Parts: sequence; C-alpha cells; structure tokens
Amino acid sequence: MSDATTVDDKHNPSLPTASKPLPLSVLELLKPITWFPPMWAFACGLVSSGLALQQRWLLVAGGIALTGPLVCGTSQAVNDWFDRHVDAINEPNRPIPSGRIPGRWGLYIAIIWTLLSLLVAAALGQWVLVATCFGLLLAWAYSAPPARLKLNGWWGNAAVGICYEGLPWFTAAAVMAGTLPSMPVIWMALLYSAGAHGIMTLNDFKAIEGDRQLGIRTLPVQLGPERAAVFACWVMLVPQLLVSGLMLHWDRPWHGLAIFIIAFAQWLLMQRLLQDPEKHAPWYNATGITLYVSGMMVAAFAIRHLGL
Repeated sequence: MSDATTVDDKHNPSLPTASKPLPLSVLELLKPITWFPPMWAFACGLVSSGLALQQRWLLVAGGIALTGPLVCGTSQAVNDWFDRHVDAINEPNRPIPSGRIPGRWGLYIAIIWTLLSLLVAAALGQWVLVATCFGLLLAWAYSAPPARLKLNGWWGNAAVGICYEGLPWFTAAAVMAGTLPSMPVIWMALLYSAGAHGIMTLNDFKAIEGDRQLGIRTLPVQLGPERAAVFACWVMLVPQLLVSGLMLHWDRPWHGLAIFIIAFAQWLLMQRLLQDPEKHAPWYNATGITLYVSGMMVAAFAIRHLGL
C-alpha cells in the first residue's frame, strides 16, 4: 500500500467541492460519537479526586472540552487526513474525500485543534499540559508518517488505550487537585489503560480481511482471530483483577469485591466470544465493555478519599 504522503493530494474531481468547509462538515470530521470514552474516563478522574465540584465548574468544563472535542477531536481529524486516500475508496462520503472539507483544510483543522488543545491545557495547569502534550504526540504518531502506529496492533492499540482511558482520568484528577494526582489515581489510570488495549483488539475484528489487504497488522491479522481474542480477554481481565487486589490492599474490600464480580461477569461473556470471535466481537463490545467501564467508576468512588 502506498503511504498517504506519496499519493496525489487531490480529491475526486467528480465530487462537489467548496472553498471552505461548513461547520457541520467540520463537526463530522471531529466525530463527536468518539468523544464519549475519554469523557467517561474524565468523569472517573473527577470522582476519584475526592474533591467537590463547587467553585471548580469552569475548570471542569474546560477539562471536558479538552478531553472530548479538542484532544479526541484532534485525533480524529489527524486520522482522517492521513487516511483520506483509503477513505476515498472505502468511505467516499467522509468529509475529506467527498470534498466537503476541501483542499488541505483537513490538515489545517488538525493543526488548529492541536494548538487550541495546548492553549486550554496550559490554562488548566502544568500537569494537565504535560498529559495533553503526551496525548497529542500519540494522536499524531498514531496516524501520521513516519510512525503510523496504527499499522501495528501492538503499538496502535496501546496509544489509543492511553489516550482514551488513562490520560483523561489523569487529566481530570490534575484539574481538580491543581497538582500531580495521588498514586491510587495514577495506578487506576495505568491499569485501565492497559485493559483498553484488549478493547481495541476486539474492535479490530470488524475489518480483518481489509486490514490484511491494506497491510495494517492488527493483532487479529498477526495472531489470527482465535489467538487474538484469547489475548484480548486476558489483557482486559488481568488489570481488573489487579485493581480488585489493590482495593483489598487499600482497605476497600466491598469495592474490590464489586470489581471482581464485574470482571467475573465479563469472563462469563467471554466464553461465548471465544466460540466465534469474528461473529461475537460486536456483541461483546456492546455487553462486556459496558461492564468494563462500569468497573472504572466503581474504582473511582473507591479511591476518592484515599489520599495516599
């Protein structure tokens, strides 16, 4: 597959174009539907901080805008720009290949959103800026050459897991505390980021043959569907079991038990997933992943007053 930077930048001349993108086209480019996972992780971070929201509403609003519309939106714009030639074949109605985001406006929007993200992060505090810089670096490295982390499931899924779960959690706690979050917060952000690697692996089951033809080495392509599914299940379960164990260590036995039960319920659902991973991956994404993110909130409530 030719890299995106080596293909002619012109979109299909037979499609209607505009001189500037319309606001609705820009919004579609930023994919609001993808903002929920980081915003949920941000909510977990708010709860885990143990601090009241009073007098912090502006900071909270800024943090929500940062993790969802700005940083996540940036990642979507970057991805669509560097995938525009593939989208012209597979999804020609997307904003860039359709001409609704004309010329190099897709790239300009990605750059503008990156700068806006940095400005908002700087206003929210030092550690928020550090986390945002790291997240934006991963967002660009995921899609842009020469890194193109998305071409390898090991690296690409790790980058998405960190950006969607760990960094928003960390960011929220940093916004609330105004300093480096506590170690329990950092542990939760790290462990649930690690588990999200498995979630992203299951997401890759939707286009195994297409990814293989395009040279995108997702884990289902590299390991095969059965082995990739088993690996994804372990990657999701082990961090949750570690979280449950940490709850016992931190004298939160009931929260630890709840998280263990949530993980056990996922294990039961995984038995059906493993019977036919390609067929059942979408079903598991609608059931098991709901349990996974519910456990995140349980953990957030558990550590909100630890202050270790």
